[in-house]
Amino acid sequence: MAQSTHLINALKKTLKAHAKTYADVAAHLQLSEASVKRLFAQQSFSLQRLDQICQMLNMEISDLLQQISSREPLQKLSLLQEQEIVSDVELLLITVCILNHWTLEEIMARFNIAEVRCIKHLTHLDRLQMIELLPMNRVRLRVAANFRWHENGPIQQFFITKLESDFFSCDFEQQHEQLMVINGMLSHSSNVVFQRKMTQLAQEFDELNSADNKLPLDKRYGTTVVIAMRRWRYGLFRQFDKYSEQTPQT
Repeated sequence: MAQSTHLINALKKTLKAHAKTYADVAAHLQLSEASVKRLFAQQSFSLQRLDQICQMLNMEISDLLQQISSREPLQKLSLLQEQEIVSDVELLLITVCILNHWTLEEIMARFNIAEVRCIKHLTHLDRLQMIELLPMNRVRLRVAANFRWHENGPIQQFFITKLESDFFSCDFEQQHEQLMVINGMLSHSSNVVFQRKMTQLAQEFDELNSADNKLPLDKRYGTTVVIAMRRWRYGLFRQFDKYSEQTPQT
């Protein structure tokens, strides 16, 4: 969609928000209503005309441009914004649910959180530009397909420190569970190849997750995958290694 189309759409929404009609615009521009409709349909505004309409709405053209830029998909929060979320566990829970396409009704049916508090948290996410809070408390996600938390940021550190023991307190013997621990000695080039395959696997998970978002909530289940790789030797064996002090562990 061309930038001009985004601009005109933003202008239409702003007029609607201010309860202004084409007739109001026509009166302000001293044109016929039919001429104004034609301007919008053909998107043939001059900068002067556009500026005149903005003046009618007590705003600048730059305000419209800001509206357009603020609607670009969000790829990452700031570290401070992540800290805002992680400092309130209830907000963090609702954030995770919303990112997994839960509705307000589904959240309230599953969790003991009052509607007024849910809406408060949704408003917070709207302010962070993660969602657009629509009429009737419906939600439109505004995060990009490649949205990620910061590596070693507040959200990631929370899950590592708070949930690690809970995640691994499982025998991984059920049909929907699997734990694989692989150990070997790889060259640097092989390590790079394997990391690339890990990235591809994560992308496949994202694709499956996106496809399953179309299914009803009772057909989807919270699923967490941990993929990790590092140079590492079990600490219990380190006491026997004559080179352990010289060899980096990362």
